[in-house]
Amino acid sequence: MLLMPVAFAVVSLGVLFYGSGHHIELTARVLAGAALGVVFVRMAMSFRENASMLTVSRSEALTDALTGLGNRRLLNRDLDALCRSEHSLAGVLALFDLDGFKLYNDTFGHPAGDALLARLGGNLQESVIDRGRAYRMGGDEFCVLLQTPKGGVGDAVQRAVAALIEIGDGFAIRSSYGVAQIPAEAADPEAALRLADQRMYDCKGGARTSAKRQSRDVLTQALREQAPELGDHTQGVRELAEAVARRLGLDDSETELVGNTAALHDIGKMAIPRSIIEKAGPLDEEEWAFMRRHTIIGERIVCAAPALADVAIAVRATHERWDASGYPDRLAGPRIPLAARVVAVCDAFDSMISDRPYAAARSTNDAVTELKRCSGSQFDPAVVEAFEQVFADRLAAPHG
Repeated sequence: MLLMPVAFAVVSLGVLFYGSGHHIELTARVLAGAALGVVFVRMAMSFRENASMLTVSRSEALTDALTGLGNRRLLNRDLDALCRSEHSLAGVLALFDLDGFKLYNDTFGHPAGDALLARLGGNLQESVIDRGRAYRMGGDEFCVLLQTPKGGVGDAVQRAVAALIEIGDGFAIRSSYGVAQIPAEAADPEAALRLADQRMYDCKGGARTSAKRQSRDVLTQALREQAPELGDHTQGVRELAEAVARRLGLDDSETELVGNTAALHDIGKMAIPRSIIEKAGPLDEEEWAFMRRHTIIGERIVCAAPALADVAIAVRATHERWDASGYPDRLAGPRIPLAARVVAVCDAFDSMISDRPYAAARSTNDAVTELKRCSGSQFDPAVVEAFEQVFADRLAAPHG
């Protein structure tokens, strides 16, 4: 692409220079001039192509390929320009993180997830087109940078929030968000991003806790309405399980998972015939087959609430045994979720000290002895030890 035009230009110039002092045919002069003209045209075309490629390259460097929105690089540039400006407009930076997108992606696949992100990105840009610009930060995080009259954010952020909502069969996508006002709350890009990010994750944490609590309470109330004795049982198991979790040194979120698993570990029994649950004698093989399904049914019920996805996994495993002889997946040892291991011990204890259709209640000391006997076979030894300490503390408390 370079050699041929240069060669033609050199030859043409040589002919013209030679012709300035010597007689050459007119045809040669015309051809030489035409060759130079072609070279100049080619140079102009190359320049235009290079300029076009440079424009496209610059655009791609500032654009998210999936959604067509600005990317983080463009946001940093625009945010820096806004913070440096001295005009009469104030700025609003809002960060958004989609709630429920991971479950959607896992359920419907990555192509469907990409299509959803592209669709929501378009909605977001449309919602702020008269006020500012939308960006995709990466993954399922979006951002808008708005310019509004000082002191008047109006409903611009709420329109952006509404643009990131999509609800369909089996899924609900919403967003948690955080807002920082410029320059009222942050005068530089780093401070604005840090403040908005902190508020977004505070919002996400509060929303998740609320959604979990509401979903759990609805399910436990449904269980209590159908079988009051199971409701009382799960309440007792939950109190014990949370105490054992704290004794094991689990943090607040892990303790919450243990408590929710305890509250919902019997939810699948709503689908088991009452004649089986209340049978006075031992169950036959067919009845045991029904009973063993309750953890799988429980997982399906709990999984219908996206906020309780981690609880559903633990509920399924609450009848696994440390030695892999449990059900439904014959998990062994540490492969059993810790929340399920804690609930298994507390569930067994509460069952043993309660009157059941097929057995009279045992004393608490007998129940603890039985837990110790099954430590290492049915139960996690560390959980049994923690339970013993909790039980000992409760015995000592009235005398303290």
